[in-house]
Amino acid sequence: MFRRAITIALLTCFGLPAAAQCVGSSYAEQLSPAEQAELRRVTDAIPYAQGTLWTATRDSDVITIVGTVHIYDPRLEPLYAQIEENVLSADLVLLEATPAEEAELEQMVITQPDLLFITEGPTLPELLDAETWELIADASTQRGIPGFMAAKMQPWYLSLILSIPPCATQDMLTGRLGLDHMIMAGAEDAGVPMQALESVTTMFDLFTNNPVDEQIDMLMVNLTSPEVQQQLFVSMLDSYFAQEVGALWEMTRIAMAEVPGIDPSTAEDVFAEMEQSLLVTRNHNWMPVITDAVAAHDNLVIAVGAAHLMGEDGILRLLENDGWDLTPFP
Repeated sequence: MFRRAITIALLTCFGLPAAAQCVGSSYAEQLSPAEQAELRRVTDAIPYAQGTLWTATRDSDVITIVGTVHIYDPRLEPLYAQIEENVLSADLVLLEATPAEEAELEQMVITQPDLLFITEGPTLPELLDAETWELIADASTQRGIPGFMAAKMQPWYLSLILSIPPCATQDMLTGRLGLDHMIMAGAEDAGVPMQALESVTTMFDLFTNNPVDEQIDMLMVNLTSPEVQQQLFVSMLDSYFAQEVGALWEMTRIAMAEVPGIDPSTAEDVFAEMEQSLLVTRNHNWMPVITDAVAAHDNLVIAVGAAHLMGEDGILRLLENDGWDLTPFP
């Protein structure tokens, strides 16, 4: 169970997380009128800020593009029904990770514990002051991670765990899976080939190359209170199903900058680094994979975390720049 939770946590944190049990008031409702106006202004300037389902066409080639969430929500059922025929009739489905990569990741956690855990040198209680460690240990316990285990986690990995609010933990632990896994299951049942857009080690390379102090900064900005995290997840869900992907991403930026005890400029730097690593770099690295897949297949489905679709460096803009015509899915 714990190994499965680790796998899902890793995959969840690289898209737009969602959780059916995160209900209640929305973070968007807590924003002042001025903040809401600024959010709309920034969002309006983001290319492809709206829309989670798209069709790309170029000559005789067709790509169905799906912005996914990685943890289950019942509203995903009708969403999958909209695209099921496209999945079942595809020549190839491209995903961030296929079942093969997920199995490989679970095995790596067993055989290479130093990927996620501190196996030598100072542990987190020794790297942090007592008050900060107490906050982190409490936040970890609320998510079902004992303090002694959290103490030995690599700071970048623990920061991903803490970015998931306690209300989402149960879905994660029980393996209730999101739209990407619905697509995988449909493709597998229909015998449609699946291919990963990147190596499973990409996730580790993104963070383990960062200095420890930068990893700790990332850890600190994810110490948002559980109440704010839950409000943020409610807003994420509302925004996702309203197809307001850009607003969702920008609300995350605002929330990070408001973490108590963290300098706003530090939070902005961490967010910018995460955006570059998690979205921009990976999007550009995926394009040659997509190009090769198009050369070999006429009818593709691409299913990736919804945040990968938006922006000047988003998948949609990169495809547009490559000569594809994009239309919202009917």
